[in-house]
Amino acid sequence: MRLHVADHPLVAHKLTVLRNKDTASPTFRLLVDELVTLLAYEATREVHTEPYRITTPVTETVGVKIADPRPLVVPILRAGLGMLEGMTRLLPTAEVGFLGMQRDETTLEAITYANRLPEDLSGRQCFLLDPMLATGGTLVAAIDYLFGLGARDVTAVCLLAAPEGLKVLEAAVGDRVDVKVVVAAVDERLDENAYIVPGLGDAGDRLYGVV
Repeated sequence: MRLHVADHPLVAHKLTVLRNKDTASPTFRLLVDELVTLLAYEATREVHTEPYRITTPVTETVGVKIADPRPLVVPILRAGLGMLEGMTRLLPTAEVGFLGMQRDETTLEAITYANRLPEDLSGRQCFLLDPMLATGGTLVAAIDYLFGLGARDVTAVCLLAAPEGLKVLEAAVGDRVDVKVVVAAVDERLDENAYIVPGLGDAGDRLYGVV
């Protein structure tokens, strides 16, 4: 597993506003969108490309384009939906799948309740979107699910990660270099309720309100 923490003043600034409990949902959604676009720039550094011949106003030349099969962006419902537009803004040719997972608040285990994914992900680069990497259970389950469909190149894009969750993920995927995690920050720890500290609260509730 490879971890990339985005070290940029704009990332730190936007993350600070997101952490503030007084930031309203409309502003929170806007900042998540902007922050994910910055993270997507880092997450797509190794996106597959292929040569592409074009004609400029001056001459012919060979550039590159996103290779087939197209990348697949997979937001984990529901909070991951708030990251989708920021990711596809930078990767507009990607296909989008959906994976519904939630954490059992008693066992803290991830439960899959919905999916809308291609049956075969062989050869596809997959980008998982989940704001919080807390206990790691949800992300491990999601990566296992994608691997079960044939994926072998998975990048998780998260706003925050906890050290405990990163350890769980690393133990699950080992030294596989085809699993990458891109985050805005690694926070201090998890509290007794498995919330990231200092964190930013429940990302889904802050994006969409309490259901």
